Amino acid sequence: MTSDTPARRRARVFARRRGAPSRARRRVGAAVRMLAALALAGGVYTAFTPGAFAEDNTPLSTAAQQGKELFDNSCISCHGRDGQGVEGRGPSLIGVGSASVEFQVGTGRMPMARQEAQAEQKPPQFTPDETKQLAQYIQEIGGGPEIPSGDLTLDPKTNPEALARGGELFRVNCTSCHSFTGAGGALSSGKFAPSLHDATPEQIYAAMLTGPQNMPVFGDNQLTPDQKREIITYITVQLQDNKDAGGIFNLGGYGPATEGMAIFLVGITILVFTSLWIAGKS
Repeated sequence: MTSDTPARRRARVFARRRGAPSRARRRVGAAVRMLAALALAGGVYTAFTPGAFAEDNTPLSTAAQQGKELFDNSCISCHGRDGQGVEGRGPSLIGVGSASVEFQVGTGRMPMARQEAQAEQKPPQFTPDETKQLAQYIQEIGGGPEIPSGDLTLDPKTNPEALARGGELFRVNCTSCHSFTGAGGALSSGKFAPSLHDATPEQIYAAMLTGPQNMPVFGDNQLTPDQKREIITYITVQLQDNKDAGGIFNLGGYGPATEGMAIFLVGITILVFTSLWIAGKS
């Protein structure tokens, strides 16, 4: 049995040190392996999702290119390059869709002359074709809700229940702000619900889709496209044509009950004072 001399112990320690990798080499090896794994993951992602890198170079349609020229000349100072928005001037337009542009620009609310509590309707500064081009540009760079093509109203003659259903939906969802007659009304903080008497079906549909100002958004989960058309049918047929169910005085637009009550109270008051006058004379 050999004795474990100090020289032999030192020799074993040196042998272990020569055989084990240094701490610096271990760190370098771990970094190399991590970089290799990241490069492999990036290569796999690039191979299986090429469309994600091709979207930035998607060419604009002719209408969108014309809309971009209009945007760069009239809108970029507030809404920024590519509609990204400018803090303190205008919000981002990414995701608002062509419906919002057609409503805001088509009604003259945009461009705004100055920052106010609410953008008021005024004569449009762009033609209908230019408005469509602007809307197409915003739609192609950011997506969002669009006004559907086709007729946005229903014919009460072929669909007689549409008018009744539209009236019920209007009273439940719209009268709290726009009143029973569609005349609009005041809201808080200097804002107001505009009158619907001059609104087109496209403007009403776009407003329900996008929720401008204080108006809530009525997506297809809240009101289906057919229900939106029924509301528009009620507004255009019943309210805009002044077919008031209450008669000639239009007292609140509730129907004949308010006018009957008013006639009763006024008539009773006249009869009471007439009776008192006759009693005084006799």
